[in-house]
Amino acid sequence: MTGAPLDRLRSAAEALSEEVSRALWRAHAGHAADAPLAALYARHAAAYGPEALPQARELLAVRGAPARALAEWVAETRVARALAPHDDGELAWERRATVALPDGGRVEYARVPIVMANAADRGTRLQLESARAALVGAELAPLRRERASQEHEATASLGMGDDYLDAFARTSGIDARALGAAAEALLRDTQGMWDDVRPAFVRRRLGAGIDAPTRADVPALFRAPEFDVGFPPGGMLATVRTQLAAMGVDPDAGGRVRYDVGERPGKRARAFCAPVRVPDEVHLVLRPMGGAQDWRTLLHEVGHALHFANAGRGLPFEARWAGDHSVTEGYAMLLDHLVLDAGWLRRYSELDAARTAEWRRLAAFQELYLLRRYAGKLRYELLLHGGLPLDAAPDAYVELMEDATGVRHDRADAFVDVDPRLYVVRYLRAWQLQALLAGALRERYDEDWWRNPRAGPWLVGTLMAEGQALDAEGLARRVDAGGLSFDPLVRGLEATLA
Repeated sequence: MTGAPLDRLRSAAEALSEEVSRALWRAHAGHAADAPLAALYARHAAAYGPEALPQARELLAVRGAPARALAEWVAETRVARALAPHDDGELAWERRATVALPDGGRVEYARVPIVMANAADRGTRLQLESARAALVGAELAPLRRERASQEHEATASLGMGDDYLDAFARTSGIDARALGAAAEALLRDTQGMWDDVRPAFVRRRLGAGIDAPTRADVPALFRAPEFDVGFPPGGMLATVRTQLAAMGVDPDAGGRVRYDVGERPGKRARAFCAPVRVPDEVHLVLRPMGGAQDWRTLLHEVGHALHFANAGRGLPFEARWAGDHSVTEGYAMLLDHLVLDAGWLRRYSELDAARTAEWRRLAAFQELYLLRRYAGKLRYELLLHGGLPLDAAPDAYVELMEDATGVRHDRADAFVDVDPRLYVVRYLRAWQLQALLAGALRERYDEDWWRNPRAGPWLVGTLMAEGQALDAEGLARRVDAGGLSFDPLVRGLEATLA
């Protein structure tokens, strides 16, 4: 497909993407009570309507990531339109939902992870988690279960694959089942290391006698307030700006990146980057929790923001907005992994040498936990999207997640702990990609590439400027790195945790 039909599709797609992104940014940042997604999709039906689907199928027959990216966007948007009423309902629920505190008070649902992370008393955390799980099980989980069912039906209606996973593979170009096999190998390869380090970290951080942590313990396990002195909240944004400037990067991208890192009622606890107009208006939103985690989260979202804000204006819609989101997640992880870098910590944190070594071990333990958690999520979601009866999903979720992490999970989260469209695949590929990008930067600009003024122009002006015209494999080839693999990640963790 070329010429006017393709131009019209791109124009309609960009108009819808901007409106949806702006509405979600305002709702999730606490600026608006809702995001009327169903109404927005109805107003922009030309972007995904009857004519768009055959156009998408035609594009899938064209070789190359850019053509596939636009086809995938059409397919995803048709599914998103079918799910918009569910998403509107969930946003409304999140805005009004509150959870009972042990002292009789109530806290907004969005603040529960923050309160839990900063609760020193385990009994308080367990009571809060029990109240959260009861609320989710009664109200949110049914909404998400129905959404999962509708997502499968809407995907089947596209006629782009024999089942959900086949349709995902055809439109994204990613074999989720093959990645699942690699994730299984990751779990096997790291099992010995996990068994060696997990008990000591759990006892030290949660107390003796806690052999089976629960979901309520995880925020406290990694909150690590004793390291707060090294990561002061007042200096967080200024320090990140200083570091970016040292490597030749404008942290504001000429005013295109807008930072929102303060407290506000209604803000989601989960930080996010909202590319409202690419590359001209990108919002970075963070609701502070405290400590080093805020610094890592800020660096992660900065990676997203710089990527979108530096995408070339001349790129077509699909290269600026769509494509393989493993790429933008890879840039985000590249920057957030700086908090594991000994040299970066010596220069930009306020930790002394002893505390730096302690922090790096804790951060590596958290990295190992998260890798195993996401490998477990992929195992579960391949079942969920591969024909597992929905009634069987809660038991499978609890079993697989506990097997991967050693943390007891709640059946209520079986449909809640699932991002749309198998996004877990993008996260796992991003972990692989960031290791290759970091290796390429070290080879070109030395170990301290993060303060080399020549590194930033290459990273931002050359790589990020390509948007997502390349998928993760293509970007790996672009930097002359090897194929995507978990091996560099495992080697790095073994060295730090030894």
